[in-house]
Order: sequence, then structure tokens, then C-alpha cells
Amino acid sequence: MKPNIIFIFADQLRQSSLNHQVENVHTPNLDKFATESTTLTRAISNTPVCGPARASILTGLHTLSHQVVNNDLQLRTNVTTIAHSLNSKGYNCGYIGKWHLDTNDRGVFIPPGPRRQGFDDYFAGYNCNHQYFQSYYYEDDNETAIWNEGYEPFAQTNLAKNYIKKKTKQKKPFCLFLSFGPPHCPYKEVPQKYLDMYPEESITLKDNATKHADKSIIAGYYAHITALDECFGEIITSINERGIRNDTIIVFTSDHGDMLFSQNRGWKCKPWNESVNIPFIISWPEKIKSGIRTKELFSLVDVMPTLLGLAKCEIPKEVQGKDLSKLFLGEDCELQDSVFINYPLSPDKFSFKEWRGIITKQYTYARFKDKPWVLYDDINDANQLDNLVDNKKYIKIQEKLEKKLNKWLVTLNDSFDTTKQVCEKYMKGSIKGAIPFYDNDIIKKGKEIRRKNYKKN
Repeated sequence: MKPNIIFIFADQLRQSSLNHQVENVHTPNLDKFATESTTLTRAISNTPVCGPARASILTGLHTLSHQVVNNDLQLRTNVTTIAHSLNSKGYNCGYIGKWHLDTNDRGVFIPPGPRRQGFDDYFAGYNCNHQYFQSYYYEDDNETAIWNEGYEPFAQTNLAKNYIKKKTKQKKPFCLFLSFGPPHCPYKEVPQKYLDMYPEESITLKDNATKHADKSIIAGYYAHITALDECFGEIITSINERGIRNDTIIVFTSDHGDMLFSQNRGWKCKPWNESVNIPFIISWPEKIKSGIRTKELFSLVDVMPTLLGLAKCEIPKEVQGKDLSKLFLGEDCELQDSVFINYPLSPDKFSFKEWRGIITKQYTYARFKDKPWVLYDDINDANQLDNLVDNKKYIKIQEKLEKKLNKWLVTLNDSFDTTKQVCEKYMKGSIKGAIPFYDNDIIKKGKEIRRKNYKKN
């Protein structure tokens, strides 16, 4: 029988913020899971923003190929996703949580059919909503939103446990994607007991963070992570109780990171480690070695082909990511010497203009179309404090990285278009980006509940 697949991913969780990495965050369940798994320390979000990253996870395609070039764009329905591929091999595929791959109406009901991209067995999701105490989801073919009680990840964890219990009774293999909203802002919208674990005076800033960083925001971010760790622990317990651990591939990862005041910046969309470097921990006790930490390069476009490779399923010919299943199985395979990173448009005047880059085992290099931008030696300068662009001592290295980047651009047929050109190609002429609808009934109801009940949470 083929292995079950349980793919759990957070939103905006950077790699360094797990306790078994760099920062002092309480994550006992993920720490234990890491000792039983293989951990990638050089896992990369190719386009570090929600919609494009999620589309790459599902399709194995880079951004200009799957065409979700920014948030609030619908993933085209003529592409083959991991769920489509698994369905064809007898899998049941379910999805729980944030979707963010359907139009710029964030409260829209996503109907059964092509827009659910093959997750037809069970769907308990919503397009986009970051109100963790006023959360909802649409279940299967029910167009009426179901409102959660309390903190959203707790409700989603219960849904996941119920799905696992139900599927365990059946003979067919299943694949479950569980998409958590935190630690994406609002950073402080988390149960108080987790906030109490991180008093502001206990927060130590990263060496590359501005001294004026708001520690209360970082504390909230950490509190969300600890809450998710508890949810993850419950799911692992459920898997163990059902007796399916040895037959199940489990992944914990994120769509992208969060700058959180490092480099005096916030959020994502940037080439620095805090934005692009994500956690990736994978377990399959029957096949994947435990306690392994590797610096081999892996990126989100590799997720789909690698999971299909592990499940011995056919990989669609159009996939651009690499099947690295042999890496996890401890077998000889061709590895990557670089991965491609990019942000193809600048949505507003406060963002950097469009950029392209690559990451190798040692270096991060990114450029604007008209000039090089950043070059870091990530081994000797882990906090990326010394920008080596145009440094005479590193000019030969820069030239080699430039050649590698240009090779990627040719391979991906990326002409390095301007934001206006990208919008005209993929966003129906809009040069302002996809503006989400915030005035529909479901969003209005969430805001009303938020006003009434936020204080007591």
C-alpha cells in the first residue's frame, strides 16, 4: 500500500524561529519530531509571499509558470496539482485551512470542482482570513460559513484529527494538507497563556535586527509558534494512536518567512534569510532516516515532485521542481547547486522593485534588472550583515553567481519584466496589484464579531 501523506504548513514562519534552530522559542513537539526525522536547514521559498508560494507547493512550478504572480489571484484550473496526481493513483485528498488561491474575494465560497484543485475528498477551508478568534471555514459543498469557537488553529487541529480517524478506517491511502494561518500577523491574536510565556524583557533580538524593534510583536510571533507546536503534538499523538505512523509521510514546513525587524524590515517578499529560509522537517519511519540535518538545497517547487517520488507516483512532465526523494531515502541522486528566488512585481511604492536571485549552499545573490543588489556569504556571515556586492575581493564569485542566475532566467523563460508588464500579462492590466474585497458579508460579519469579542480573548 502507498504511504499516507500529511502535509502541515504554517504561514510566515521563518526557519530560525524554531527552538532547534536559532531563536529561543518553546517548541517541544517539533523538537522531538526533528529527532525522529530529516531536517533541511537550507529549505527555500522561491517567491516569498503567500499566493505564489502556495501555488508552487501544489504545482511544482515557478511563479511565472503557474501565473499566481501575487496574492489574491486564482490558480488556473488547467494545471496539474499534487492532489490531481495522487487522486489518479487511488488517494483520497483533503484540505483544511487557509487556501489563498482563489480570486481577490478573500471571503468567497470556493465550490467543489476545478477551483479546489483536486482536493475533492474533504474540504474545510477558506480563501484568506487572518482573524484567529473570529475564524470560519466552508465545509465540502455547504455554502454557509461555519464559525469556529476560540483560537482558529485549535479548531483546525480537531478537524484534522477527525479526518485522520475517518481515513484510517478505510483501505485507500490519503493525503491531508493542513494550512495554519499563524504566526502571520496579527501577532498578538493568540491565547493569553502563550503570550505569558514570552514577556517582552525575555526577548533577545537577532544580531541583524534593528534596536528599535517592537519586542511585543516578536513575543506574539513566538506565542503563535508555541501554540502551533501544541497543535502539531496533538496531531502526532492522533497519528500514533491510529497506528499509522510507520505508513505515513509527515511534513512540517511554511510558505515563507517573516523579516520581523531584521535588516530593519518587516514581512516577506525579500531575498534575506528571514524571508526565504523556511523550516522543512520530513518523517517516514519506514524509509527516511531520523535525526538527520542536511544543508542540501531544497525549495518549494521541489515539494510536489519529491512527495510524488516518495509515493511512487508519476510526476507531470511540465513540473519544474526536482524530485529529491532519493535524498531523503539516503540514496545517491543528483543534487542542486542553486535554487531560484524572485519577486516578480512591486505592489506599491513602499516595496522594493522587482528582483531575481539565487541561493547556493554558501551564498545568497539577488539583483534588480539594472544592477546587482545583495551578495552574502551565508556560511561566514549567517546574519547577512556584510553586503559583498561589487566588493573587489568577491567580484569573481559575483560573476559566477550572475552566470548561474542568468542560466535560471533562460531556463524559466523569465525576461525580467517590469511590474507593469507582469500586471498586464497576468493581472488584466492592473498595475496596482490585486486588491482584495473587504466588504462582502462574510468579512463584515467577522469584523463585527471582532469588535464585540476581541477584548475577552
